Amino acid sequence: MNSVHREAVRTARSIVVKIGTTALTTPAGMFDASRLEQLVDAIEARMRAGSDVVIVSSGAIAAGIEPLGLNRRPTDLATKQAAASVGQVALVNSWNAAFSRYQRTVGQVLLTAHDIAMRVQHTNAQRTLDRLRSLHAVAIVNENDTVATNEIRFGDNDRLSALVAHLVGADALVLLSDIDGLYDADPRKGNARFISEVANSADLDGVVAGSGSRLGTGGMASKLSSALLAADAGVPVLLAAAADAAAALSDASVGTVFAARPDRMSARRFWVRYAAESSGTLTLDDGAVRAVVKQRRSLLPAGITGVSGRFYGGDVVELRSADATVVARGVVAYDTAELSTMLGRSTSDLPAEMRRPAVHADDLVAL
Repeated sequence: MNSVHREAVRTARSIVVKIGTTALTTPAGMFDASRLEQLVDAIEARMRAGSDVVIVSSGAIAAGIEPLGLNRRPTDLATKQAAASVGQVALVNSWNAAFSRYQRTVGQVLLTAHDIAMRVQHTNAQRTLDRLRSLHAVAIVNENDTVATNEIRFGDNDRLSALVAHLVGADALVLLSDIDGLYDADPRKGNARFISEVANSADLDGVVAGSGSRLGTGGMASKLSSALLAADAGVPVLLAAAADAAAALSDASVGTVFAARPDRMSARRFWVRYAAESSGTLTLDDGAVRAVVKQRRSLLPAGITGVSGRFYGGDVVELRSADATVVARGVVAYDTAELSTMLGRSTSDLPAEMRRPAVHADDLVAL
């Protein structure tokens, strides 16, 4: 199963390892510290081989179930947040205890989708993670379930791990759960074909991905989406079973590998495309759509037929075609009120201070 893409994962000097909830729990759904210790053994071996490792760990809610006397994973938001509050303490203590066997210090970094979406918080999170690594501490990243609501959450730690991989400039992302790789259908139902490598979109023809288990929020659909997100940003991805962590983190000989795009996306363009919240929408005429998507040109007010939402200069907005299809995202130069007075007008007809593009090509990412 050797390939240039597996070699990229095997030789990566900086990696993000995402641990799914099912990798840290018993079949009954209870948190199991011994499973975590086995994963730490494999991660420690990779670190001793010379790689920096950032861990994105699920399991906070599961770790809070037993201490709170619950008999199953909660479904309402308030109890989930309460379980996460208790479970985050137990989870990071377990990581700390496991790594202390190797005289390593861990640091906890709790993030919400809002932290990644807002440029200042995004930069602060990046700085914190970079500093932890420079101080030789192991960063344990998790979504801050105690304050995240359904409206502002990542939805699962798979997506969070893809965002973190780009945030820290990782050379590879390894997704570990109870799934040993990508199949074209649910392998539990039989007649599913294992896919060892995804080099391009053609390798995904006919693939049907399902949702998550009762213990976690992910699932194959989530993992596939997140793997493609990271790969599109230039980060190779390995999807493997936690039971195969030793092999996944040593020679990358197991699981499914996703090839990265040849050129790594810049941090700013990645933030615009994947991380930032959209504050509004610009509707474009057909000519502007062609200029933005095909020619990678700046968006001028003359090509905008409508605006919606409340945004300010420097916010990220969606660019839509006449049929409401999102064709790009970008950083808008004007606020809603200003831009509303400029729709369809030629640049030469505008005051000098309003002749810059509505969205500059350098701040625009076609989808």
